[in-house]
Amino acid sequence: MKPLSLRQRMALELKRKMRMQHRREHPLRQLFWECTHRCNLACRHCGSDCKVSGMHPDMPAEDFLRAVDSILPHLGRDSRHRLNIVITGGEPTMRQDLEHVGLELYRRELPWGIVTNGLLLTPERFASLRRAGLHNITISLDGLKDSHNWMRGNPQSFDRAYEAIKMAAKADGVNFDVVTCVNARSLDELPQVRTKLIEAGVKGWRLFTIFPSGRAKQYPEFDLDKAQITELMEFIVATRKEGRIHASFCCEGFMAGYEGSVRDGFFGCEAGISVASVLIDGGIGSCPSIRADYTQGNIYRDDFWDVWQNRFRPYRDHSWMKTGPCAECRHWRYCEGNGMHLRDSEGRLMHCHLLKE
Repeated sequence: MKPLSLRQRMALELKRKMRMQHRREHPLRQLFWECTHRCNLACRHCGSDCKVSGMHPDMPAEDFLRAVDSILPHLGRDSRHRLNIVITGGEPTMRQDLEHVGLELYRRELPWGIVTNGLLLTPERFASLRRAGLHNITISLDGLKDSHNWMRGNPQSFDRAYEAIKMAAKADGVNFDVVTCVNARSLDELPQVRTKLIEAGVKGWRLFTIFPSGRAKQYPEFDLDKAQITELMEFIVATRKEGRIHASFCCEGFMAGYEGSVRDGFFGCEAGISVASVLIDGGIGSCPSIRADYTQGNIYRDDFWDVWQNRFRPYRDHSWMKTGPCAECRHWRYCEGNGMHLRDSEGRLMHCHLLKE
């Protein structure tokens, strides 16, 4: 990995001071709702092991809306507009009451959006969601046709996703981006994927790597080696310089000398600091990518706002993470133990790109 420059270190020191203040304030800016575990695909990289028939029943819409209503008195009018509700799963479009929930959020003046694989996002459904106030949408595309369909386990997945992408890219008044989970099979295809996204009119593109959680544990080839990570970073840097599509690397940890070049800002895990979630069983957690049990309460027995204000210490004080490979890491000061989603239930670090040889 590229070493940090003096200029980067100076910027990171300033960012570190700002991060400490941000943690003390912990403004709630993004609330995920894990509305279902059902899914119409069986993706090889799924961190949730979701299935067509989920093991846990969907959370009733009114239960989630009651949790939202408990938050609203604590938000001023301007703060309400800055709280973005993201509906995820599983596959949220499998819920037939998605428009009902969206309209109720819209009536509460809360912007909302979904993360979807695009398989069910027909023009009719997209129009229906937009009438319900859809503000944000993210669609997944994980490579060219064969690679994407292999990853998603469905021969129609690529065509449906790409049609949905073209449709969303043309829509006015909707914030839209595409996410790509990069693996060894799709890495060499990224220039062609970039071309297809530009042709479709996509403006925002987020690239992820795959960490070993859920079903993804069965596929060690998903984990890029050091040379492949460097290739990915250089691709993102070049794409950003080219300027035809706004590419950015995900929150998959501190990237040393690539910090400030592959994202709009420097690495920082916002889990439990500005990001919270209501999980399918009512658990009050943070980013839904966190699969270890770091829930801080439950909407069926706790007040959400009290939990948000007075718990979440494991998210806001990372000193407990300074063990194992992090204990002597020279990047600890700026990384602070990587993202919370990369820790197991015992707090051990499962994944770090900087440790690759």
